[in-house]
Amino acid sequence: QVQLVESGGGSVQPGGSLRLSCAASGSIFIINALGWYRQAPGKQREMVATVPLSRTAAYADSVKGRFTISRDYAKNTVYLQMNDLKPEDTAVYTCNADLITAVLPRRNLEVWGQGTLVTVSS
Repeated sequence: QVQLVESGGGSVQPGGSLRLSCAASGSIFIINALGWYRQAPGKQREMVATVPLSRTAAYADSVKGRFTISRDYAKNTVYLQMNDLKPEDTAVYTCNADLITAVLPRRNLEVWGQGTLVTVSS
């Protein structure tokens, strides 16, 4: 069993910053990719940023230059540093992991966190 535990959400004024963290634990052999997705009220979930094993991060156009994703391989943790936040960044942010389980037979698994709310408002 694999779990993703997120932290760091909250409320901030426009122009402010927040840092999200997501730690993966459990039966993990290797994590192929870690990423953050978000879903705003009335909208579909969208990819915010991902960082695969190759370490080349990908970002949604709307957050490029403002958000930075980073990964601690030793701790199986991914971070999302969000700067210059805008009201349109308000959403539930959810962590995602594409991994291979350690228990034999190994299998590919996609795991989602519980989500953390980010509110940007004056």
